[in-house]
Amino acid sequence: MTDEKEDGLKDISTGSLQAHDHKKLGRELDLFTFSDTVGKGLPLFTKKGAAMRRELERFIVDEEIKRGYSHVKTPDIAKLELYKKSGHYPHYKDSMYAPIVIDDEEYMLRPMTCPHHFELFLSRPHSYRELPIRIAELAQLYRYEQSGELMGLQRVRTFCLADAHIICTTEDQAVEEAGKALDLIEYVAGVLGLKFGEDYRYRLSLGDRTNTKKYYQNDAAWEKSEDLLRRHLESRNCAFEEAKDEAAFYGPKIDIQMKNANGKEDTAFTVQYDFCMPDRFDLTYTAPDGSKKRAFVIHRSSIGAIERIMAFLIEKYAGAFPLWLSPVQAIVLPISEKHAAYAQEIADALRYVGIRSELDDSNETLGKKIRNGKKEKVPYLLIVGDEEVNANTATLEGREGKVGALPLPEIISRLQEEIKNRS
Repeated sequence: MTDEKEDGLKDISTGSLQAHDHKKLGRELDLFTFSDTVGKGLPLFTKKGAAMRRELERFIVDEEIKRGYSHVKTPDIAKLELYKKSGHYPHYKDSMYAPIVIDDEEYMLRPMTCPHHFELFLSRPHSYRELPIRIAELAQLYRYEQSGELMGLQRVRTFCLADAHIICTTEDQAVEEAGKALDLIEYVAGVLGLKFGEDYRYRLSLGDRTNTKKYYQNDAAWEKSEDLLRRHLESRNCAFEEAKDEAAFYGPKIDIQMKNANGKEDTAFTVQYDFCMPDRFDLTYTAPDGSKKRAFVIHRSSIGAIERIMAFLIEKYAGAFPLWLSPVQAIVLPISEKHAAYAQEIADALRYVGIRSELDDSNETLGKKIRNGKKEKVPYLLIVGDEEVNANTATLEGREGKVGALPLPEIISRLQEEIKNRS
């Protein structure tokens, strides 16, 4: 039974809309830009934006490897035949780029990784002892979004998806893996500071048996897989709603829905049950009795598209990110030119231990430098003058206020601990 509830996702007030809009903040904080010469929907990330996305990428890869995922790398392009085999073409033809003719063969910029991962699985035989096999990738994908649908980093024409496909022995194992994928998603959301019911909600996305053009035809499989996901969500005692005609063409899915600053809802993460691809790709494993058995497949995205989650996080924090995610984690501010050499030593020492730091050695007054640092939403400012040079310290100021003069090793230890804990 679904929990029919109000849409509990918090709306950002109209008055603060501009303050949270990631498109505006992206420009102001110098995170990303777009160029008509490069093309619509193709974001260009600056040094600062690239630093933020690199943190997200490292975080999710490390976490997935801890949880038994095998991270792989597959091509951004493949023969059109691959997507015909998977059924994505023609199902998603309108959102795919036009074929590229190479040596009299048609190739496509890939819109998804599923068929690539299935071909990896098929590269050798597998025993039941190996399953589940969790194949993961940070994959660059390409989809043709209509011009009117493009919106900052929220909807783009190329994006990096934290994607995975889990090959299972039985339906029960597939449901168990779907649950583990949701556990991972909830952990990731928690680290990012996202709260269930406030920042995101669950939606069980179902197929439509009458829509024979959109969905793979297998009524029994649809009924069973939808019921399996429904019962799993019920077992988690979490609120969710059901939405007809929102499934993937190959099976139902659990979508994690979030709202942006404009009040529009998008799918951020997803867990999908697939009863179609195992047949299309003949995905099998060797059972204990030596026979070949059909595998089951779960598709999932743990942190979604890096671009989209960045958009959500920019808007949630209004650019004032936690220390670990901040593009610039500390700025060193010399009071005058005579303190610049010492300030440079501090900035270099911070960078050497992996803390993203900058030096503001401009001719501005200290007050103006502090205001600029706060405007850029940098978590920590390190101020150095005569007293700090003489005592071999720096005065640390955070978003919550002035901490005080501390030796550099203590400042480094303090920041490293906060970064490590992702607090």
